[in-house]
Amino acid sequence: MRNLRSALHAVGELVWPRNCLLCDVGMPAEPSPLCLCPSCQSALISDSFSTCLRCASSIGPHVPTTVGCARCANEKYHFKSAQRLGVYDGVLRDAILKCKNPGQEILAETMGFLWGEQSRSRLLQSVPQIIVPVPLHLRRRWERGFNQSESVARGLSVALKLPLSSWAVRRVRATPSQTSQTPMERRKNVVGAFRSGAFATVKDLRILLIDDVLTTGATSEAVTLALLAAGAAQVDVAVLAHR
Repeated sequence: MRNLRSALHAVGELVWPRNCLLCDVGMPAEPSPLCLCPSCQSALISDSFSTCLRCASSIGPHVPTTVGCARCANEKYHFKSAQRLGVYDGVLRDAILKCKNPGQEILAETMGFLWGEQSRSRLLQSVPQIIVPVPLHLRRRWERGFNQSESVARGLSVALKLPLSSWAVRRVRATPSQTSQTPMERRKNVVGAFRSGAFATVKDLRILLIDDVLTTGATSEAVTLALLAAGAAQVDVAVLAHR
């Protein structure tokens, strides 16, 4: 299916001039692995804030970054660190929302590749051995047609030259959207929602866990606990945006 999708995409580019996947502006004729115009690329990677190394929140320039910030100081996280591509705002927010729509798998993969190319040294700082995306429940995946976090992770896998495991963890319970919930509700919502996968082993591996947005860290924490219970040596979190 992946080869078929790539072939159809290539044929489509011969018939229609390639436009930016975000703003629809015409792209240069030179071949490029990124279907994003220079303006959109710049906007996506223009995070100018210092971030907390523990939860990826924006912090002031003189705030210590190793022991947590005001938002996460009282949180008990089992993932070792968290990092982001940027703030959940502007072009990055628009891109993330667009990635949730059917047919936007290529955009999500492109964003992952761009992220990996831009932040390679930072993403590899924890020396991950494998990339694991936060899974969708099968019903939601069927409705959407793909898992946007998995597509982002696929682009990252190519850029960072790391293996990707989409079956290391699975979502065993469909959970309501976290968007309008309080921090306490978010934590309760995902308790027991994830389990280690039956078709992949993570024993003794250092994992880079990929998701699109981190708010309280409840989802990342729940997935981390499932991975550690399966024997993972360490889990570090990387998200497109912190809300």
